[in-house]
Amino acid sequence: MSGKAAVFAGQGAQAPGMGKDLFDTYPACAELFREADDILGYKLSEVCFNGPAEELTRTNVCQPAIFVVSAACLTALKEERGGFDFDVAAGLSLGEWTALWAAGAVSFGETVRILEARGRFMQEACDAQPSGMVSVLKVKADVAERIAAETGCGVSNYNSPEQTVLSGTLEQVAKAAEAAAACGARAVPLQVAGAYHSRFMSPAAEKLAEVLAGARISEPSVPVLSNFTGKPHGGADEIRSAMLSQITGSVRWVDDVMWMFDNGDRTFAEFGPGRVLTGLVKRIVPDGGNTVLVNVSSVDQVKNAAL
Repeated sequence: MSGKAAVFAGQGAQAPGMGKDLFDTYPACAELFREADDILGYKLSEVCFNGPAEELTRTNVCQPAIFVVSAACLTALKEERGGFDFDVAAGLSLGEWTALWAAGAVSFGETVRILEARGRFMQEACDAQPSGMVSVLKVKADVAERIAAETGCGVSNYNSPEQTVLSGTLEQVAKAAEAAAACGARAVPLQVAGAYHSRFMSPAAEKLAEVLAGARISEPSVPVLSNFTGKPHGGADEIRSAMLSQITGSVRWVDDVMWMFDNGDRTFAEFGPGRVLTGLVKRIVPDGGNTVLVNVSSVDQVKNAAL
């Protein structure tokens, strides 16, 4: 057992310029970007490298973009070091698909196609019914759950012990923000197109079911944590079911991280743009848990990561 967990970035971590140094330095990474460009029929690589930010933020662009960059980060580390062994993989929302790819459950090309469709269907659901999300900070999850119940919201994300994301109609989200402030919590409305991981995404899940029915998925080579259950995925049919439930269900990131920690993983390597997951892991594991937290998102980090 290496005690290493590979975790992969989710939506919101994107930024123009991401992946450009990997593309320029590692031929294997450049090939991933070219393959994605060919599959999508447009230059996703150019959007990653040059923006504009508004285009990169579009859900159907952002999801495959973050996947390709995250995949390039892992590929670069393997090429630089002649491999990288990890015991378990996990990812936040779309990052769960990256984890499944990293564990060999789905091919690179298949993942690009799935995430383009997933993002497109989710954007269509956002456009069909206005909705929103608010992050409730500095209170435990049970307090956030009570606020959700009182305002008609749902819980979209259990991100850390004191960061819970609620979703609902714009009116419900506004009421939840007021209720959070009234009980001493900090409420941060999220700048998103709509309420992800909620009932509002049901039309997206229905459409994605057809895509996943025809997708080639196999059992992963190492455990991959499910956002929906907080436990490892099973075989192909269980993966399809859980990944559809993930679109409308709560993301149980706290449970995912604690499963890894309880099973002996003390090194968490975050692949992809940003440092969101590293920050969440630090807040989740008890007293830091003697853990090593490493980001891999650039050539410099690839060469110097303490792994």
